[in-house]
Amino acid sequence: MWRLICLFLLTFPAWGQNAHPILPLGSSAPDFSLPGVDGRVHSLADYASSPILVVVFTCNHCPIAQMYEQRIQQLEADYRDRGVAVVAIQPNDPKAIRIDELDSSDLSDSLDEMKIRVDYKNLHYPYLYDGETQSAARAYGPQATPHVFIFDRGRKLQYEGRIDNSYRKEMVNSEDARNAIDALLANREVIVKKTGVFGCSTKWQEKEASRIQLLRKIEEQPVKLEMAAASDLTSLRSNPTKHMLLVSFWATWCGSCIDEFSDLQDTYRMYRVRDLDLVTVSANMPDEKAGVLKMLEKKRATSRNLLFASNDTAALQAAFDPAWRSAVPYTVLLDMDGKVLYKNLGGVDILELRRTILANLPSDYIGFNQYWQAGSSQEEPVKSGRR
Repeated sequence: MWRLICLFLLTFPAWGQNAHPILPLGSSAPDFSLPGVDGRVHSLADYASSPILVVVFTCNHCPIAQMYEQRIQQLEADYRDRGVAVVAIQPNDPKAIRIDELDSSDLSDSLDEMKIRVDYKNLHYPYLYDGETQSAARAYGPQATPHVFIFDRGRKLQYEGRIDNSYRKEMVNSEDARNAIDALLANREVIVKKTGVFGCSTKWQEKEASRIQLLRKIEEQPVKLEMAAASDLTSLRSNPTKHMLLVSFWATWCGSCIDEFSDLQDTYRMYRVRDLDLVTVSANMPDEKAGVLKMLEKKRATSRNLLFASNDTAALQAAFDPAWRSAVPYTVLLDMDGKVLYKNLGGVDILELRRTILANLPSDYIGFNQYWQAGSSQEEPVKSGRR
């Protein structure tokens, strides 16, 4: 489902550490001063009264990090009254994230987007943003999201690595972070002090060139426009692509259509690697083709683009959907068999649309889909036996 670089197991701990080494065991906790989703600036001193400090580097866009959101929340809730502070830090520079690396998310990793995720999933733990300078990330050296660092009362690092051994909760049989916390609370030595981590690689600022390179490739792709007769629209409705298909009806004279056009193109670029197709259909008259093409080129519409081939707009609308007799924009999401998953007349709620796509796109693990099928009260499909 993902690019190999996005989902990996750090079998060789030295990989990539020349530029961004992991904080060595026994080191003092590096200070930080970072804005949180709660509007406050958080620093290391804010947690001085807690005997144990757990710092988890995690993010929005990584599907593995998404699987751990509720586990981080449960960890914070279970140990809060025992004096353990749990702090999550988002280490990625959003400018270094390629749009095709958002293939498992509704949004990216900016502070504003972190606030949206916290609200959507009703998360309560401190969630701090380090994407501007990556100062904390460079000091701690997280190799992937999630990556946890656990410090004792003297703020010496006693454990670093994974939270547990599997993003599939039903397969968890080694709760490494909890074991380390329990040992420290009992004044015992942590037995397993270091483990490998798995998830999406940290997106360091140096990677911004890769994002820019991809954008240039997109801008270099030719923009095409085809004429669509009634038979073409009837065929389109049956979804002959055998992929998930997003169809957007629009027009150059429709302000709300133009407003959402770029969001729809971005959505296509996010999920096309996972077999989402986008077809835009202009409801302009056939003799307005030059103006339609000009707008498509301005928006860098690399999707398949159609234009009504007849002045009989009503007939063309009915060819796609007999019940559609109104205006544009009109957006329909079809599954591989032509079943309607989403339909909206008027401007789309882009996050609702993306979450519907993610809930229904084929994936390697059903838990990834279930994450998007549930709202803020979401619980993962199989719970760990230990709380």
